[in-house]
Amino acid sequence: MSGEAMTDGALRALTDPTRAAILRRLLSAPDGRATVGALADALELTQPTVSHHLARLRDLGLVMGEPEGRRVWYSVAPEELDRVADVLDAAPAARMTGHVLQRIIGDLALRFEGTFSRGTVERYVLESYDLLADGARITRFLPSLTARFAADRLAALAAVARRDEAGRPLEVLFVCVQNAGRSQLAAAILRQLGGDRVSVRTAGSAPAEAVRASVVAALDEIGVPLGGEFPKPLTDEAVRAADVVVTMGCGDACPVYPGRRYLDWAVDDPVGRPLEEVRRIRDDIDARVRGLLDSLV
Repeated sequence: MSGEAMTDGALRALTDPTRAAILRRLLSAPDGRATVGALADALELTQPTVSHHLARLRDLGLVMGEPEGRRVWYSVAPEELDRVADVLDAAPAARMTGHVLQRIIGDLALRFEGTFSRGTVERYVLESYDLLADGARITRFLPSLTARFAADRLAALAAVARRDEAGRPLEVLFVCVQNAGRSQLAAAILRQLGGDRVSVRTAGSAPAEAVRASVVAALDEIGVPLGGEFPKPLTDEAVRAADVVVTMGCGDACPVYPGRRYLDWAVDDPVGRPLEEVRRIRDDIDARVRGLLDSLV
């Protein structure tokens, strides 16, 4: 990375408590370098967690790795030393996120015991954290949303293996770009109507930070709860788990897998519209959802 200013990705990396802690440890280490094992011990994290964060820092040009025999020594990239030190001096030296992530990994490993190994759970938690923090740029309630997103992805992965089981819930995925309007309306209504007969997911190619307030209000008017849902990125396992994939007339493209039913609903976007218009869109989606449910069950 070159130039006088850091990229947005690098700045976000420096505000991440775990990555900031890793960089501080590298700056204070003898000779300014350390191995994954030493960093893991010092920060009380697992080695896969440290390796994951180092890979991201390396991609951003903030750290470099030097192999020596079977070990790799990591250090802050020389051309970034001053800027990294300046930013870290101005940032709080918190490490809570790293420990919270380990708590999430442990909880989900227990929840999915017998279905997935701890290593698989750890990979999905760390990847989900990155997708929300870097991709969706979610900052509020990030730990709890990471846990929810990772659990949903693992559940979708488990559903892929159950596709041939009789009597399982039908899997429906709603997709729109920001996953904050149309897809959330459709998903909430289908959950309300379908109950245990359907498993409903939503996703978007460029998720917003939160579901639109007008969408929440329009659902509340008809007695449909949002249920703690939030915008989340589109991932492969969500599509693979689905029996039906519904895009919402927004141009989003999904991977195509055999045996899935793909629909595209030409629905107006509620973003920026007055509540009266959002109600009209809600009612349009409500009618479409009821028709879809009739065709499924």
